Amino acid sequence: MTLKVTVLGSGTSSGVPTVGCSCEVCLSTDPRDKRLRPSILLQYGGRNIVVDTTPDFRTQALRVGLQHLDAVVYTHGHADHILGLDDVRPFNYQQRSHIPIYASAITFDVIRRIFDYAFSNKPQLSTVPKLDVNIFEEAPFEVLGLEFEPIPLVHGNMVVYGFRIGNIAYLTDHGDIPETSLAKLHGLDVLFLDALRHKPHPTHSSLENSIATAKRLGAKRTYFTHMCHDLPHAETEQSLPPGIFLAYDGLQLEVSAAG
Repeated sequence: MTLKVTVLGSGTSSGVPTVGCSCEVCLSTDPRDKRLRPSILLQYGGRNIVVDTTPDFRTQALRVGLQHLDAVVYTHGHADHILGLDDVRPFNYQQRSHIPIYASAITFDVIRRIFDYAFSNKPQLSTVPKLDVNIFEEAPFEVLGLEFEPIPLVHGNMVVYGFRIGNIAYLTDHGDIPETSLAKLHGLDVLFLDALRHKPHPTHSSLENSIATAKRLGAKRTYFTHMCHDLPHAETEQSLPPGIFLAYDGLQLEVSAAG
């Protein structure tokens, strides 16, 4: 089964351009330097699954012409990954159905606290997101016929999740990747890795660390994502080893969904 992957956003939590910044990248005319908050769209068999609903989710959905939404899978509960959840409501209207969401227990606790109105039993005066909640642990789980294998990652002082889906793995927001997780990431056609900037960061991987990880894992193609305005696309990509690239908003790939 062929899986189509679209990068909806490749930027960090502030996005690029960053508000109030006049650096070279924020003023760049290269469209690849325009980075919304990090998310991908998975399409197969007529189904659409989004990984993370960023604060830019409405813009991202409009930009790719998303006509229906079948499920949402969450990596973790930080603001830049969940705050667009309310924008699933138009899909509820059009589809006349609830939308399943998949999250770890810790992530769902954050979602429920922030979007309390969506899970309240009280009568509502206006529409709210209609969601079917599914809690995953560390075992593989199925989303509408597609198997997701959770990949635990270290993001500062918390555990977040990347996912392996067949021969693709999407790992955003990680500082460290445990050895037990690295063992699950061999034989990939496509690998996405967090690569925030050159300078070390307490919760995110640097470009140099991600290059080392990419070389170690040996995916056929590796794409860096969750990038800030320190990394100009054209200049940075020219410096990368063969088989390693920078993701950009709108990038589309087709890979096998079979492991």
